[in-house]
Amino acid sequence: MNAPAIPGLEPAFRVEARLGAMEDHGTTRAGHRRVVPIVGGTVTGLFDAEILPGGADWQVVRPDGAIEIDTRYSARTAEGAYVYLTTFGVRSGSPEVLAALLRGDPVDAAEYYFRLGVRLETSAPELAELEHTIFVASALRDADRIRYTAYRVT
Repeated sequence: MNAPAIPGLEPAFRVEARLGAMEDHGTTRAGHRRVVPIVGGTVTGLFDAEILPGGADWQVVRPDGAIEIDTRYSARTAEGAYVYLTTFGVRSGSPEVLAALLRGDPVDAAEYYFRLGVRLETSAPELAELEHTIFVASALRDADRIRYTAYRVT
């Protein structure tokens, strides 16, 4: 009987997304809602693209302080192909570390957990393979940007 393959990870692309000012929506029926606009940035690796303004991270801050990540944004390649990126994940750490990140203070990445699942959607035939792949990422939060490396799950 065949055994399923053991998944591996291979580097696929890097994202640097510039952020606008956070909108604090307060406590809604979903929880403490924050919206962080994505105003630009770059994707490099399996495909190179410019992140377009207009996306956002629709966050929910859980009672334990962890932040549920839900981003949606678009990128465009130099050839004019669009790629729609969505991520879901969690950022967590001690209350002091999360407060420092919120203030925009530099924090060592080892001090907090920030992991994402990444999905891609495109109509470009040359990028279609991206839609048939699962990606995971380890991310960093800087004062005005998010940076992550996405890995293809093999």
